Amino acid sequence: MKHFLLAILLCLSSATCLADDHPIPVEQLPAAAKTFIQQNFPAQTIIYAERDPEFSGTKYEARLDDGTKIEFDKKGNWDKVDCQTKPVPAALVPAPIATYVSTTFPNTQIVKIDKERFGYEIELSNDLELKFNKKGALIGMDD
Repeated sequence: MKHFLLAILLCLSSATCLADDHPIPVEQLPAAAKTFIQQNFPAQTIIYAERDPEFSGTKYEARLDDGTKIEFDKKGNWDKVDCQTKPVPAALVPAPIATYVSTTFPNTQIVKIDKERFGYEIELSNDLELKFNKKGALIGMDD
């Protein structure tokens, strides 16, 4: 019984350790992540980077000097871009989603985009959240 309890405590402490984010030097971001930032945010500087070990694989996050937060997968591919109040780079938004937003909500901007299993979730400058499937068709809306 003691060994069983010890094993449970060890597993719990390991899970807690894996859940911790670890600040890293910017140089330790995957090359693809650094290239993505240089191409899409050329006027910004990375002020903070972290590595987040998870059960599904390591993830990375970078914060830029204008407040933008970007999450990357273990290979450095972007997963989420949150520009706070500024528009996300147009190149990141699939054409059908950009067309839908500009037609339906002409006075708003996409300030956050998140890749999901089902497709994309975006947030507009009016705080409306829209969900799109992988083909860019609207499948849900939250306010």
